Amino acid sequence: MNEDCLKLTAYFSERERAAGGLLADALLDVYERHRVQTSILLRGVEGYGLRHHLRSDRLLSLSEDLPIVSVAIDTRPRIEALLDEVTQLRRRGLLTLERARMLSDGIEPLSLPEELDEATKLTVYLGRRDRAQRKPAFIALCDLLRRRGIAGATALLGVDGTVRGRRERGRFFSRNAEVPMMVIAVGSGERISTVLPEIGELLHQPLITLERVRVCKRDGELLGRPHPLPSTDEEGMDLWQKLMIYTSGATAAGKHPIHLELIRRLRISGASGVTSLRGVWGFHGEHEPHGDRLWQLRRRAPIVSIVVDKPDQIAASFEIVDELTAERGLVTSEMVPAMTTMAEEERRGGLRLARHRF
Repeated sequence: MNEDCLKLTAYFSERERAAGGLLADALLDVYERHRVQTSILLRGVEGYGLRHHLRSDRLLSLSEDLPIVSVAIDTRPRIEALLDEVTQLRRRGLLTLERARMLSDGIEPLSLPEELDEATKLTVYLGRRDRAQRKPAFIALCDLLRRRGIAGATALLGVDGTVRGRRERGRFFSRNAEVPMMVIAVGSGERISTVLPEIGELLHQPLITLERVRVCKRDGELLGRPHPLPSTDEEGMDLWQKLMIYTSGATAAGKHPIHLELIRRLRISGASGVTSLRGVWGFHGEHEPHGDRLWQLRRRAPIVSIVVDKPDQIAASFEIVDELTAERGLVTSEMVPAMTTMAEEERRGGLRLARHRF
């Protein structure tokens, strides 16, 4: 296990431009030049950012500029080496920097650090055409995680990225076998630790990250509120917090799917931004794994909605999330030690990591 890794996540709009082209391409070019161990570009389905401009795939006029999320993970020296290039790209959006632990190649039994005992977010990066047990690898992985009592898992399909430092871009008229995808799972540290060797046996050369989370809700049951965090650490560095809400496109809050109502309510409340991503397969709780199927009239694909904000605003946003997930859904919270936001020429925050034990 490499304990000194960083995860750099960028949230921006699809049509944002930089370096004479699209920002998405410019970012992946940086990751390719630095041979980042793994990165992935995800296309969202709905969301808004600092200017509260709604982007959605439901209406043609709004679907031309959907939200985009890029994630890059590697050792601390390699991620720190590319931060200046990334921040110098002129753009609007949000960048977060988080600590992570990374496993690759042979996955052996191990004891997780104490801070991962409460709950752990397990992210597995694999190719979209990888197979295991004569089925798509992401389905086989979700089946394994559900059998082992993991709280939930969602498979998200990437459209670009790097795999062990090599660029793998999605293209038309191609199998795109190596284009990365990710499976995000949440469970107790004990269960995650137990299942890791089985994942190593199931998949060929999996790349895995582990991060600390708190499971706040599961199928309507309130297990704990987000950790109460100060606005800064002892050195005055800003602290931020993240909510991730795992639902299904078929689960409604009133007349609308939960993620759409969540975006509407949080936008009215003044929360700084929300991004929703549609998965291709997943489960939470005791529910059967599910995704979209041919001839379905109603979308059943899993949805992941992400909110990043100051701790006091997250506490207020959680009240809305709690209400909308009264019966279904999985909700987690995490501390974000560094974030910077950019709008036009204005830049707030920074990417120096704060420290806070809780």
